[in-house]
Amino acid sequence: MAAITALAPDLVIANEEENRAPDLAALRQAGIDVLVTEIRTLDQAFTELDRVLTTGCGLPRPRWLDEAEAAWAALPAPSGSPRPAIVPIWRRPWMVLGSDTFAGDLLARLGVCNVYADHAERYPRIPLAELNGSGAELVVLPDEPYRFTTDDGPEAFPGLPAALVDGRLLTWYGPSLLQAARELPSALR
Repeated sequence: MAAITALAPDLVIANEEENRAPDLAALRQAGIDVLVTEIRTLDQAFTELDRVLTTGCGLPRPRWLDEAEAAWAALPAPSGSPRPAIVPIWRRPWMVLGSDTFAGDLLARLGVCNVYADHAERYPRIPLAELNGSGAELVVLPDEPYRFTTDDGPEAFPGLPAALVDGRLLTWYGPSLLQAARELPSALR
């Protein structure tokens, strides 16, 4: 905290999931403005990005934000039943997307149903045998935070189609949302 305070920033942008409440309180007590975001859905991402850029930073709303919002709005509604999938984010131990996640919301909008979307935890540890017995029809393997590759990940799920995806497109909110709307639908087929 001392290093941040020494910088004397006009504003600290934090996230409710990534930053500890006592640290944010300490920054505020030091007289630093702190803007805390909460992003668990695509709609929240658009709202919070607008708030950070326009209110927090005093910038005009960027064109890429309008374009990304329009690109997601223009995607056709998924047809048929959602495809059940597991989405590992780590291995050793296996961890997957659980409930209430930004990535889970993106997947749902694209017709992919996260098998663990109703789990009590947001990023639960699940034994590999349970993952393989989950009834999933697809395994979505992002390249971050764990770097799944063609040689490291799909082999753990024999007989299950694997979609290797750019983790930035699945988990980051920002200018990459435009690219995500263009590329994720085909990557998940």
